[in-house]
Amino acid sequence: MFAVDNILISDDLVGAPFACNLGACHGACCVVGDSGAPLEEDEIPLLEQALEVVRHKLRPEAQAVIAEKGPWEETGPDSFATTCVGDAECVFVVYDGPVAKCSIQQAYYAGKTDFPKPISCHLYPIRVEDMGDYQALNYEQVSICKPGIRHGKRNGTILPRFLKEPLVRKYGEEWYALFVDACEERHRILQGE
Repeated sequence: MFAVDNILISDDLVGAPFACNLGACHGACCVVGDSGAPLEEDEIPLLEQALEVVRHKLRPEAQAVIAEKGPWEETGPDSFATTCVGDAECVFVVYDGPVAKCSIQQAYYAGKTDFPKPISCHLYPIRVEDMGDYQALNYEQVSICKPGIRHGKRNGTILPRFLKEPLVRKYGEEWYALFVDACEERHRILQGE
């Protein structure tokens, strides 16, 4: 690991090839997992506002879960996540054929909300771990994202570049520029250059 300001970065993500390929994975990250999308506490009111924009697009099963449990739940002390239909499908999922997509993100792209989607989703497959005075960025390497690795290799995209938008959203342009420089330097070191 190495640090950029007070953010610790896992070596695993430095030169990792990655670019989402929804045509191959079918949005599995929205429907597979142990719980819904992790939420930061300040995202909860944004999520509730976005719900009012997208509610009419949600599937009946999702609307039933939201009516019973709400769009989010507390998963531990100061820990929150979107609720799910069944075992893991986020209530905000809509389908475009076989592909699971985020209704909030679709509304954002259509200019109907200012909330792109939960930052945990936007940053995936990077996971942020709070460590008190520090945060750690870890690359969650899971089988559902293998198509993204292959796609990244094909088009020469690495994870730090692919996730520019959410990293800038979370930490700012200045931090992101330092992050990219640090990743390039770390990659050279890890390659023995």
